[in-house]
Amino acid sequence: MRRRTGLILALDETDPERAIGIAEGASPFIDAVKVNWPLVLSAGPEVITRLSEISEVVCDFKVADIPNTARLIVEGAVSRGASAVIVHAFTGRDSLEAAVAAAGAAEIYAVTEMSHPGGAEFTALHAEEMAEMGAECGVAGFIAPATRPERIAMIKKASGGGKILSPGAGEQGGSASAAIMAGADHVIVGRSIYKAADPRAAAERICGEIRPLL
Repeated sequence: MRRRTGLILALDETDPERAIGIAEGASPFIDAVKVNWPLVLSAGPEVITRLSEISEVVCDFKVADIPNTARLIVEGAVSRGASAVIVHAFTGRDSLEAAVAAAGAAEIYAVTEMSHPGGAEFTALHAEEMAEMGAECGVAGFIAPATRPERIAMIKKASGGGKILSPGAGEQGGSASAAIMAGADHVIVGRSIYKAADPRAAAERICGEIRPLL
């Protein structure tokens, strides 16, 4: 996934046509659109293909399953146009390796630590171990929280310099610029853009904040 602006739009909007419109308006200021289950369940998996015609698409399916199921989910997402798929690392080496193999030329990003307060309770305790394992399995990068930017630097170091996608900026209280300065390659922003009165302007503002830091 290219880095042009350092901004990924988390598009959890459930109205398909509004989602497409937001993506089109924000597209000059983002590197990718991240879709999760709310949009896919409301619009159907074909929304991945529609969005891939506007921007690169990261399927944030947080896959947490046995290797065969992980393979099937990743193959399905990539076949519909996804450039990347997010999976959980806690499922272990065999599931990560299956996801990486199924992705082909697409990228796999492994969750080491989520951005909400509960993310510090369990997975954070093993985040650096999971980053080391993920790097050995060939994942492209990791999910590390903008809400705890000091963890971004630790996870990047543990992974040997793997790419970092950092959610939690904006509504969750994290700072996009602080995440980039801590070592994130891309910051993921959702509600602060798609719930804004003018999503395009919101994306442009955040892009202007972080682009000079890249």
